Amino acid sequence: MKRNLLWLACLVIALTGCRDYLTEIEPGTTLLNDFFTSTAAAEQNVTGCYVPLMWEYNNTYLSEWFIGDIVSDDALKGGGSTTDMADAYDMENWRTTSRNTLLLDFYRAQYMGIARCNLAIKYISQMEISTDSIFTPTMKDRLLGEAHFLRAYYYFRLVRVYAGVPITTDVIDDSERWGIDRSSVEQVYTLILDDLTKANSMLQLRSTMKAEDLGRATKGAAQAMLLKVNLYMASPYWNKQLTQDPATYYAAAKQWGDSIIASGEYTLCSNYEDNFSLAGENGQESVFEIQYMEVPWGDYGEGFGFTAGSYSQILMRSRSSLIGGGWGFNHPTQNLYDEFEPTDIRRDVTILNPADSLIETPSVEIYLGSRYLNNKYGMYRDPADQGGGFGKWSLHATRGPLNNRQIRYADVLLMYAEAALGAGDEATARSYINKVRTRVGLSEIALADDAALRHERRVELAMEGHRWFDLVRWEGVDGKGLKAHMDAYKATETPDAQSHMQEFVAGKHEIFPIPQEEIQLNPTQMKQNNGY
Repeated sequence: MKRNLLWLACLVIALTGCRDYLTEIEPGTTLLNDFFTSTAAAEQNVTGCYVPLMWEYNNTYLSEWFIGDIVSDDALKGGGSTTDMADAYDMENWRTTSRNTLLLDFYRAQYMGIARCNLAIKYISQMEISTDSIFTPTMKDRLLGEAHFLRAYYYFRLVRVYAGVPITTDVIDDSERWGIDRSSVEQVYTLILDDLTKANSMLQLRSTMKAEDLGRATKGAAQAMLLKVNLYMASPYWNKQLTQDPATYYAAAKQWGDSIIASGEYTLCSNYEDNFSLAGENGQESVFEIQYMEVPWGDYGEGFGFTAGSYSQILMRSRSSLIGGGWGFNHPTQNLYDEFEPTDIRRDVTILNPADSLIETPSVEIYLGSRYLNNKYGMYRDPADQGGGFGKWSLHATRGPLNNRQIRYADVLLMYAEAALGAGDEATARSYINKVRTRVGLSEIALADDAALRHERRVELAMEGHRWFDLVRWEGVDGKGLKAHMDAYKATETPDAQSHMQEFVAGKHEIFPIPQEEIQLNPTQMKQNNGY
């Protein structure tokens, strides 16, 4: 699947381009209905629906971990200085405005993905089953299931960053249809659940898929997302914007957890580190990954859709030429480092603490007091590398091939434990927290509560882009609110780091502003979030 993504991006862009309805259709023009006439065409179009997930650059860098890690208490921005990536600096220090280009590009990337999914759903639904037995009912269902899954995934990415957003489920092929009201949070979540439920009914189990299709959405991925979305809807922050009681969503989350666990499709890797290696991609613990491939040429300055490689490796690697020569973003905090138990092997897999001899320029490589680096994605493991242990790609200033693990089975087990706690089943919650702990050689906990669950989730998934979204939905971790939590975190930072942080404003900073350019395109219907 990786190798198909780049050229398919160009194909789908061409198919979803604007049309001039004041002009006669030229002879030889291929209409959309003419294109969707074969299995290959349908599959190519759905493959193109995955591509915007890969995008990490347009006018600036827009990887989701710039929000999930850097805005949270897990990481500082890093880079060459505080002015390097000013958009991310503003976001981590509560200085964000509606002119933030990272948030604009992130917003638009998701809607480009949604547009591709809408196109696939509309036209593949109209395709007839072929008499040659290639475009079978199973194939049609699988492709539609993937498109529904991905549309839900894009909307989920949007709602947890911006809250309610405009909903479109049709192909927008006329500029007069651009003006769409923002939907409520509940309406967006309802659409997400509906799409995921359809996807679950249509998709295949991972074990039934061909090797070349690994990386596509599966029934397990849909069930994992149904578990996750219901947990969000049960959580303190999001549930107050909904009409259903949290107990309803906890019960639904637990049922979806039961389904994916009972399937037997996934297991924990015996070696935690294998989750972040090239050899471990799409492996036994992988539920859903964003697929990347090796790109042997540079492509700086090129925007959406121009490559199939990832910028994350070079963005996160140390700026020292002795350990990769990257750009040094996403520095783990001392607060995160101290969260790990002393014997927890996950700490050193997650956080690289370079020796003094590996730091060439301390004033640049140590950011506001943090020398730590993301060891999961910045210094990944390549079994083909015979020297240094950092992998051949860590020596190249271009995009790398390492997949982004969006959902791991450990994440599923911890979400299931959280659902069990919400449903009042402490014994089940304790059992599944302990499955995650014993995998890395830690002792079992005797009692499961919110604090134990949230600690385990933080250290298991650290620096994988989850933390900020967890903090928001929990409204902090100690029952005192997200502002109290972030204020307490601020007090643990260095005086230099504290000097850059503005005050966290409750009721504002839990979400981010709708980009001003989007409001200007639709001024009568797009209202700004509170405080921005």
